[in-house]
Amino acid sequence: MNKEEKTYSILVVEDNLTDTKRIEQLLRELDFDFEIKYAKGFEEASAILSSDDKFFDIVLLDLTLPGITPQNLVNEMVDKVLFCPIIALTSNADVGFSIRSISQGISDYLVKEDLTAATLYKSIVCSIERKKIFFSYDDAKTRYSDLFHLSPLPMWVYDLGTFNFLDVNEAVIKKYGYTKQEFLKMTVKDIWPEEDYPIFDEGVNSFSQYRDSFKKRYLRHKKKNGAIMNVEVQSNIIYFKNQKVKLVMANDITKQMQHITTIEDQNKSLKDIAWTHSHVVRAPLAKMMSIVEFMKESDTVPSEYEDLLSHFFDAGTELDTIIRDIVKKTETINKTE
Repeated sequence: MNKEEKTYSILVVEDNLTDTKRIEQLLRELDFDFEIKYAKGFEEASAILSSDDKFFDIVLLDLTLPGITPQNLVNEMVDKVLFCPIIALTSNADVGFSIRSISQGISDYLVKEDLTAATLYKSIVCSIERKKIFFSYDDAKTRYSDLFHLSPLPMWVYDLGTFNFLDVNEAVIKKYGYTKQEFLKMTVKDIWPEEDYPIFDEGVNSFSQYRDSFKKRYLRHKKKNGAIMNVEVQSNIIYFKNQKVKLVMANDITKQMQHITTIEDQNKSLKDIAWTHSHVVRAPLAKMMSIVEFMKESDTVPSEYEDLLSHFFDAGTELDTIIRDIVKKTETINKTE
């Protein structure tokens, strides 16, 4: 058998040590490179697949793991590995269920008692190729093309290894100012401000970039004219021309960020005003009211001034209430931030 250049990454989910060793022995009989990770049960396999470690090319799954029914095992594993094909490892007694599980997302099944190096190799290669075909059939390409090129939001596809742009839509060209030909000669890093390069490098050196999450990220991008804009970015792994790439959608939120900054500045001004009222204005007001109260209690103040002093004291009390109300409203602003 001719040696292949590709190194296959394989996850073996098997609780029987003898079967695990036999699988590895059969793989070593083949003239191709591989690396294996092992999981003794569903929980361990789930943890591996949920981590930021890497994608697997194939999962070899024993259908009789402890603590979970074969039906639930198939459902859970299919949900966790979107692009990676699963080959069920079964016994003669469970062939019927294995066949039915193919309609639920299992790519193939192998009977342990009949397992050979040749059948294992054939199943691995064929399962991987069938999965690629499934994700790249013509109808999917048409939908991708329509959603991609007609989207009002900037979208692009880039290579996960080189970070080169592979395709861009019209919205990207209008928003960023580069032509399509210019984009196709650039990398994703070229649209980042230089001062943000450490953030970019940290992200691309993490295996989290290979996850198909579509989680939102808030970044800064640079247009061709040098203008910096705030963007909300979502991305996902897709198949593009028979390779795994990342599809990115970016939304310019520069105006929204400026609006938020304006509101924050206004809130800060309101808090400063409230602090001034509470600490600067209130201090002399308290002194004035103390003097008025002292004068009201003094026997030396003419009686004709007593009503005037009372009105003056009431006005001070009313002003103090207004200041307290302003401070309370400012505390509400603090709680909502």
